[in-house]
Amino acid sequence: MGTPDFALSSLEALMKAGYQIAGVVTSPDKPAGRGMKVQESAVKKFAMRHQLKIIQPLKLKDPGFLDSLRTLDAQLQVVVAFRMLPEQVWNMPPMGTINLHGSLLPQYRGAAPINWAIINGEKETGVTTFKMKQEIDTGDILLQEKISIGDDETAGELHDRMKIIGASLVVRTVQGLADGTLREKPQDLLADHFLLKPAPKIITETCRIDWDQPVETIHNLIRGLSPYPSAFSSLSGKMLKIFRSIKEIVEHGELPGTAKSDGKTFLKFACTNGYILVRELQLEGKKKMKVEEFLRGYRLQ
Repeated sequence: MGTPDFALSSLEALMKAGYQIAGVVTSPDKPAGRGMKVQESAVKKFAMRHQLKIIQPLKLKDPGFLDSLRTLDAQLQVVVAFRMLPEQVWNMPPMGTINLHGSLLPQYRGAAPINWAIINGEKETGVTTFKMKQEIDTGDILLQEKISIGDDETAGELHDRMKIIGASLVVRTVQGLADGTLREKPQDLLADHFLLKPAPKIITETCRIDWDQPVETIHNLIRGLSPYPSAFSSLSGKMLKIFRSIKEIVEHGELPGTAKSDGKTFLKFACTNGYILVRELQLEGKKKMKVEEFLRGYRLQ
């Protein structure tokens, strides 16, 4: 059960490992892009190429969907980047349902664990497989693997590394469940030892840059929201999305948010303890570009 590219890696890995895929459950096709053409999910496209049975439910409690799911007669359900499941779905197979989550649970439960780990300046995160139960991301842990986070690594770059590491962990989890060597670890035993950090859905206000913050905080926000949905500010009254930045920690007398440029090689914004040098950006109505290309056609007022 999964929809985006992140889920596709796990499906491919399970097939390569020789497991029989009884069927694939993915989101319904929907219009997307400028032309609003109907788009099929990455998982569906792969499933069609490999002639796998595909189910695309609108509602997960629909009797027709539940009947189709029972007909698959799956022993185990694997969920990666899908929707929150009702109990009658995750409790259906004899071996239950496992989920792959992009953090070291119980830390960063929620919809955006990759983003929030970087936004909060973490040096390390990981992937977790766990048995699903009613409360989201709270089921018993099966396996975990740690992943270091680079100082300038973006959420997109971490996502691409994590989907490969996560796929391998899914295969190891299924193998462990099949041969009976895995032991479930309740999250409650881990959650009592440290302060838990949540990973809620990213909203517009999360993405707005506050130049009254330190350089490190803003740099982490920019890379934690890159490439999507992206951190933004304004420049000459237009929305400016920033995808990559460099930290410059230095004393200055500029008001936070003041933009400076030589008109050729750099564009930077003042923060409380230095400047954010913009490396990749997109001004409202323009394409995404490197700062040097942007400055060739733009004069800072």
